[in-house]
Amino acid sequence: MLRFKGTELRLVIAEAIANDCQIVLAKDDGVYFLAEQGEGLPEGRRKLIAYAVGCNPGVDAFDDWWNLARAELGGDDFAEYFDPKAEAFEQVLSSGDDLELSATPTHITLQPIKPARPTR
Repeated sequence: MLRFKGTELRLVIAEAIANDCQIVLAKDDGVYFLAEQGEGLPEGRRKLIAYAVGCNPGVDAFDDWWNLARAELGGDDFAEYFDPKAEAFEQVLSSGDDLELSATPTHITLQPIKPARPTR
């Protein structure tokens, strides 16, 4: 299972709703959600991206994030599209919840969960 921090994901959900577009789950250079249409940065990347915990190539070592992404979502790169008004996203948007993603070869399940407690 992969966890997405609600603090980051809420910004992506709000951007998708404001732009009346879908939310994209991408697995390529990391695993992340972004709005289908949104503000970009000069180098062409999106400004608002919510990476899965442990799958951010800007923070996590390549072998670590690549192995985690492969174990959870398989070896192929992909993009899946979601309605930002789906129940799981609505709950994350209106609460302090994070989002947990689990996958089988044929289904992706999104489940709001309480945020992880900070470690000391």
